[in-house]
Amino acid sequence: MPKLIEFAEGEARWAEDAFVNVADEEAIPESGDVILSLARFEAEGDALLSSNSRRVGVRIESNEEIEVLAYDLPRIAVVALAFPKYRDGRAYTSARLLRERFGYQGQIRAVGDVLQEQAGFMVRVGFDAFEPADGATPEVWNKAARRYRHVYQRAADDRPIALEERAAFEERAR
Repeated sequence: MPKLIEFAEGEARWAEDAFVNVADEEAIPESGDVILSLARFEAEGDALLSSNSRRVGVRIESNEEIEVLAYDLPRIAVVALAFPKYRDGRAYTSARLLRERFGYQGQIRAVGDVLQEQAGFMVRVGFDAFEPADGATPEVWNKAARRYRHVYQRAADDRPIALEERAAFEERAR
C-alpha cells in the first residue's frame, strides 16, 4: 500500500489513507472509501455517489480530460491525477484547472511516478496529497517544496511573482 503525504497549512506530513484503489476488474468493496478509474466512475459513479455510506474518488490518467468531471466535482472527495512518467506534465494542467476554473475544494492527489523534485511545482498548482514513488519522507518533501524562493509566473497558490516582489521592495526603499 502506498504511503500518503498530505500538504496542509504549508507543511507536509504522513497521512492515513482511507481510500482503496479499485482496479476495473476488481469488485467494489461493500463498504469504505474508494478511488475508481474514470471509465468505471462514468459507468458506476452515480450509484456510488448516491449512497451516503462512502466517499468516492476518481483516478484521471494523463490522456483523459478533467472537464468530464465538472458536473460531479462537488460530490467527489478525491481526484487522483496520474503521472505515468515524471516528465509527463499534463497532470499539472489538470490540477490547476480543478482549483482555478472549477473551484474544486476536495483533495487533489498526485499518483504514479511522483518524485520529490516535483514538490514545489505540484504544491503551486494545487496538489495537496502525494504518493511519492521515490520513498521521500514528509521532511524531504517540505524541503523540496520550499526549494525556490522566487516564482516567475502565477499559479493556484497565489504567491507573488518576482516582478511584484521587486516592485514592492523598490516602493519600500523610496
